[in-house]
Amino acid sequence: MSAATPLARQLVVRHLGQIDYPAAFAAMQAFTDARQAVTPDELWLLEHPPVFTLGLNGNPEHLLATGDIPVIAVDRGGQVTYHGPGQLVVYLLIDVKRAHLGVRPLVTLMEQAIVELLAGFGTTAYARPDAPGVYVEQAKIASLGLRIRRGCSYHGLSLNVAMDLEPFGRINPCGYRGLRVTQLRDLGISSEMAEIRERLLSILVKNLGYTTFRVVDQLPNLPYLETGHA
Repeated sequence: MSAATPLARQLVVRHLGQIDYPAAFAAMQAFTDARQAVTPDELWLLEHPPVFTLGLNGNPEHLLATGDIPVIAVDRGGQVTYHGPGQLVVYLLIDVKRAHLGVRPLVTLMEQAIVELLAGFGTTAYARPDAPGVYVEQAKIASLGLRIRRGCSYHGLSLNVAMDLEPFGRINPCGYRGLRVTQLRDLGISSEMAEIRERLLSILVKNLGYTTFRVVDQLPNLPYLETGHA
């Protein structure tokens, strides 16, 4: 990653708790449309109530029996996945053009951050070139999906921490029939969500090349983009 101006290397981290998917999705789009050349990058860390999301290339045939869980069509790449309580979601709102960071390197960075996180717990994880995401013993533990618009990324990654995995059985996860899904709890990693969140945040901040960040606990108020203040 090339050098950037101090302003361009500022980072805002938003701890948002549990938030409905449509609200977060709309906020990501609005933020990306409103941001300017000097707008700091942001990482949003949150959880969602139960929801299936179907990417731009998503095939509805991979929705097997969704039941009462809503399905939302979104503008990221990839097929269908599930979000629910106990899953850590990180949205990366990065000016990739300003950072001279390509899509594939950003995906790799996210994958490596999760691999590094799990290594810290003594668990070996790996990425698959044929199926984006992170796996442990052929079971998927993290999904990734991005959208680049106006030279900026949004969407990001989801890591299964301690959740109800049953809804993954109602779909072909990421378009793969019979794909096994796992989570940290089932691997014997019993750390609380807050610890997992802070560990992963620290790795992402380091790997993205930031040295400091400021924390906010709410979605952006879009007029602040004109002045650079949250």
